[in-house]
Amino acid sequence: MSIIVGILVVVIGVAVSIALHELGHMVPAKKFGVRVSQYMIGFGPTLWSKKKGETEYGVKAFPLGGFVRMVGMMPPAPAGTRQGRGFFSQVIADARDQSVEEIRPGEEHRAFYHLSTPKKLVVMLGGPVMNLFLAVVLTASFFAIGFTQQTTTVAALSECVPTATGEACDPATAPAPAVAAGLAPGDRIVSYDGQSTSTWRDLLEAIDGTAGREVAVVVERDGQQVPLTVTPVDVERAVVDADGAVVRDADGDAQTVAGAFVGISPTLARQSLPLGDVPAEVGRMFTGTAGAVVTFPVKVWQAAEQTFTDTPRTGDGVMSVIGVGQTAADVAGLDASILDRVAIMLSLLAALNMALFVFNLIPLLPLDGGHAVNALYEGAKRQVARVRGLHQLPGPADVARMMPVAYVMFVVLLGSGVLLMVADVVNPVRIF
Repeated sequence: MSIIVGILVVVIGVAVSIALHELGHMVPAKKFGVRVSQYMIGFGPTLWSKKKGETEYGVKAFPLGGFVRMVGMMPPAPAGTRQGRGFFSQVIADARDQSVEEIRPGEEHRAFYHLSTPKKLVVMLGGPVMNLFLAVVLTASFFAIGFTQQTTTVAALSECVPTATGEACDPATAPAPAVAAGLAPGDRIVSYDGQSTSTWRDLLEAIDGTAGREVAVVVERDGQQVPLTVTPVDVERAVVDADGAVVRDADGDAQTVAGAFVGISPTLARQSLPLGDVPAEVGRMFTGTAGAVVTFPVKVWQAAEQTFTDTPRTGDGVMSVIGVGQTAADVAGLDASILDRVAIMLSLLAALNMALFVFNLIPLLPLDGGHAVNALYEGAKRQVARVRGLHQLPGPADVARMMPVAYVMFVVLLGSGVLLMVADVVNPVRIF
């Protein structure tokens, strides 16, 4: 049941993200007077629709995207244009004709192509910006919830210094440094060697490299700060597996790891993450997603190669919506608290919205970035004409001429999507 709930959460989250993306296009378009004839979530056959005013709102069978149909996306052919021969010439002509046919008599001024460049940019970038806003809100939400994690409060003390072989140690002859220093369960380590230790990671980094010398430690005990001195020892400890058994090599010898040893174990508690770190986390998601988009063809090739060979999928590979659903199912099945799983789900949806933001900024039709680039090109031409003192400014950009690029992009995206879906079924990415 938890797995089903997890998948439903992601499906609903994806649907809401798409719906708000399209809303980001529709609201400014209506504000600027453009007639919006359809607002649809999904593709394929229509499952439900209702017309309100001049706009038909509906849900289609395959919730893998959505669209807002704005009237007059493409201007008619410039005067004197001759239709060429061939498939792509016919595609361009058909796109122009369909766009013109949508304009009602007397409503030519409500066509999208009549908008100024700034207004076109607001309309076309409204969708991706909505996804960016959702990524920030979702990131702040899972930061506020936080995660169950190790803290600097001492849960227990080791009685003695462990041996490299994993045999029992002697508390009388080799007491653990923490015991010798007077630490006690319940102490919260405030600083170590003069460094503030707000997290368990901070404490581990501070302990590293301090073996063999006296170190000042400040702990909070019963509301009071107590200064102590601890002398970590440099030990080789046996590596143990998840069941606590000593890991051995092919010759049967115990595997060991060297490091400074104090002899404390942390408590586990839910800790919220600082909201001030949200911008840095959003920036990290952006750069990571942008890098994945830049290397998208390579990532898809790697997914195909790993799918049809015995190579397991790498954790940093791209995935389809099926892969996202499988990850959600893995999250739902984790042996963790409900709040921990909710936080991970929110982080997953935040990453998904960041992907929608970055992906839609690709400057090629039919993506939003392609329309934005055309608007910028149109604005640049008009600005040059103003500088030159021309009385007649250039008309709208002939977007229809980019339709062959849009068709090629559509085929590439469709093929990549199908390939990734197959990969996510045959050889899914396992993050957990």
